[in-house]
Parts: sequence; structure tokens; C-alpha cells
Amino acid sequence: MSDRIAVIAGAGPAGLTAAYELLTRTDIKPIIFEADSQVGGISKTVNYKGNRIDIGGHRFFSKSDRVMDWWTHVLPLQAVPDGEDGLTISYQNGHRKLDGPNAAAPDPDAVDEVMLVRNRVSRILYGRKMYDYPLKFSRKTFANLGARRTARIVGSYGRARLNPIRPEVTLRDFIVNRFGEELYATFFRDYTEKVWGVPCEDIPADWGAQRIKGVSITGLVRNVLRKMKPGRQSLSQKETETSLIEKFLYPKYGPGQLWEVVARQVEALGGQIHMNTRVEKIAHDGARINSVTVRDADGDERDVACDMFFSSMPITELIGGWTPPAPDPVREVADGLSYRDFMTVGLLLDKRGLGSGTMEPQAFPDNWIYIQESDVQVGRLQVFNNWSPYMVADPDTTWVGLEYFVAQGDDLWTRDDADMIAFGASEMEKLGLIAADSVLDGVVVRTPKTYPAYFGTYDRFDEVEDFTRQFDNLFCVGRNGMHRYNNQDHSMLTAMIAVDGLVEGRDVRHLLWDVNTEEEYHESK
Repeated sequence: MSDRIAVIAGAGPAGLTAAYELLTRTDIKPIIFEADSQVGGISKTVNYKGNRIDIGGHRFFSKSDRVMDWWTHVLPLQAVPDGEDGLTISYQNGHRKLDGPNAAAPDPDAVDEVMLVRNRVSRILYGRKMYDYPLKFSRKTFANLGARRTARIVGSYGRARLNPIRPEVTLRDFIVNRFGEELYATFFRDYTEKVWGVPCEDIPADWGAQRIKGVSITGLVRNVLRKMKPGRQSLSQKETETSLIEKFLYPKYGPGQLWEVVARQVEALGGQIHMNTRVEKIAHDGARINSVTVRDADGDERDVACDMFFSSMPITELIGGWTPPAPDPVREVADGLSYRDFMTVGLLLDKRGLGSGTMEPQAFPDNWIYIQESDVQVGRLQVFNNWSPYMVADPDTTWVGLEYFVAQGDDLWTRDDADMIAFGASEMEKLGLIAADSVLDGVVVRTPKTYPAYFGTYDRFDEVEDFTRQFDNLFCVGRNGMHRYNNQDHSMLTAMIAVDGLVEGRDVRHLLWDVNTEEEYHESK
């Protein structure tokens, strides 16, 4: 290994991927500084008394063969029974193809480090009734909607197709053009406004272009027709919009397990990871990053020289730590960027579990349920048992996560944990999902800067992008590092491409900003 050092801010998917790629493909030594106490970023798994929380829900699915192969290189696939769906897993020119039983694949009951193949199930709760998501044109859907609302949906969709809103300026314009006003108001508006805390009219259409570009009535019909074709289903599913996929990979103990394995491999290969250590300042000479100043949990500071700097830290903190300071216009843009913060209330339910409330009895096979109800503040409900049965300590209990989209300092964020657990339980009871006395235990997990927002000064973000690209050894990667609402596979790809450039001896940083903007990368979750 040479004397060249790459400092990496953040041990999330982008930072850990960059470190692993550097160690396996170059002679550059990575040193990671992570402000949190565990690796994984928002892809970490929080362990509470053996019950595990996945922050936001992470399906391991990508249209990139490179990412799919990378994941299953780190965690091998479980044995796949030759079930009625005849699952075939196939990507990277047939490498890691599973076609029915595979004796070489590990049994998840016997091996901890394994990737499971999971069925995706999600629904929408609206008007105290459950609707399949993606929406299905079924008798149950139309019965739940009723004849009058169904007629309004059909009529408003027809009007939207005949007379679309032009130009598309806001997210409302974007959704109405693809679904009609009635479906927008029924299944999109309230949930989206919970997520972002502002009306859809205040969110630019760019957000829809990145997150829900390919989902439409036409797309739903195509998906139905595709499933009617005979043949095996491939987990690759490259022709399927991400919101419509029905199978995905998932680590046995949640997404953080994969990143914990990667972290161990990084250290075994000679990299360093310093936890509870924050990058405070970034020193430069006008053309290159020379060193960073880091602060550990005890408040001690030290300078670390570097030959290159990979930043997955929030842009507001990156530019805020620039030494000497960045130009005033760049600082103004960085300071004006907005974020949405996130809270998960984990509730452990007794064996009665979901369905013990007043709602009509039914099974709950869901990975998550979107709460499109305006009389509660919870936005989405995770059922962790259904992500992986190994996520819950006692299989006779149900382990759920209530997701709240918040802003640091607001009423929900500042409530003490006991009050927040009681509040979450009361909302579940109000929705008719649980009985008041079914809650055995609870925990609150707060995650700041979870969602980079496309408002505030985001319309001027190109000023920040242009400024950072003046420094030839700076690589902005990942969701917060680029202020992009990326999935973890996109974050990984930005790190991979950055290392490609170092290996090939060329500047490829402009390609990083194309990830999840070109059509083949568009996904939603």
C-alpha cells in the first residue's frame, strides 16, 4: 500500500463502498470518520433488546448488475426452493444465477451472514380501508372506493390525459398529469405533505421526475400485462419500475448487517474507521483539499492530511467547514438547503398483534403500510417481522415501526420518549389497528437530515456543484454528500464511479451527478 491517503467523511453506503473499492482496486489507504456510534448511515439497523429497526425500509434491489453482484458478494444468497413462482436470480452475465434449489447456497437458519429473498407487499390505509399498492384494478379496490368516487377518478384521469397541465411546475402538476385530480387527492396528497411538511404546490416537479417518473396508470396496466406472460420471474426485473417490484433481497438481520460486514472487511484490508468522530473543517489551497480537522467524542481535535477527500457529509456542513471560507453566494446556497428529519417509534405488540383493534379483521403480510389518513400524524407503518423473521426476538410478538416525518425542534421531535411511545400507540389505536393494551414495549429512534429536500435554495444548487468541482481531489458522494434523494444503490454507484476514475486516471466526477438523473437510474421507494 502506498502512502496516499483518502479521507472519507461518513460510514454509510457511499463512504463504506468507496473505502472497499479503494482497498480492493488501488493502493490508496482509506480513513473513515463517522459521527455516529454505528456504521450504515440511514441504512443502519438499530437493535433494541433483540428487536431490530430498519430506518425507513431498505429493499435490496437495483437495476445495476454491478450493485446486485456487489451485495451478494458481501452476503451470499439463501437457498431458494423451487416454489410455484419458479424464481430465477440472474445478473452480471449469468454470474450468481439461482434457478430452483441451490445446494451451495446457505440455509439462513444455520448461517447468520446471509441475504434472504423476500416478497414485497405494501398497502395504503385510506378511509380506514386497505388498498393494494401499487393500486390494483380489482373488485375489492372498486368496492372500497365506491361507485361515485370511481366515476370521479375515471373522469378526472380522462381530463388529465386530454388536457394536461403545461408546463409542469409543481409536484401536484406532475402527479395530476399522470393520475388525475381525484386519485391525486385520494392516494398521494396527504401522505406526500406529511413527508415534506409543505403543500405539494410548494414542491418542484423535479422531485416527481426523480422519484416516481415511471409510475402512472399506463405503467400499472403494463405491469399487469407483464405478469400475465408465462415464464420465470427474475430478481433482476430491470424492465420493472422499482415501485412495482415484487421480490427483493434483504440481509437476515436488516440492512445494517451488510454494512457491518463491509466495515469489518475494510478494517481487515488495512483501512481505518473512527466512530463518534466528526469532520469539522476542510482545509484547502484553492485547488485541492489538503487536510481535515476532526473532533472525537471527548471534544479533542486533530488535523489529518489527505491526498483526496470523499465527502458524504451534508452539503451544509461541508461548505460550512470550508477553510478558508467558500464565496458568499455558495455559502448562501448551502445554508439555505432544506432537510426533512425522521423519527421511528418501535412498538412491540403481544401475540394479538396488528388487527386487535376495531378495524375489520384481516391478515397483515405488509412490509409497510402508507397511512393516507389526515387525522393522524404517522406517515407509514413498518412491519419488521415481514421484512425478515429474524428482525424480532420473540416470534410470538409483532414488532412494528411507526414513521414520523418531522423537523428538528418541532413538537414531535422534542417530546420525551415515553410521551412519544404513548402518542404513537394512541394513533395506532385511533386507526383501529391495535388494542390499547397490546403494547408490551417501545423505543424512539431520531434520525436527522434523512431526506434532502428540493426546495429552499435547491434551485441554485448548480452553484455548489460547480464550486466543489473546482477541487480536483474532492469527491462528493451519497445522498447527503450530493443533496440528492438517492436510494442506497445510487449512493454506492457514485462511490464506485469515483474510484473508477482514480483507477483509470481520468476525471469522471461529472458522471457522479448523472446517477439517478438519467433514465436507467430512476427509481422510487
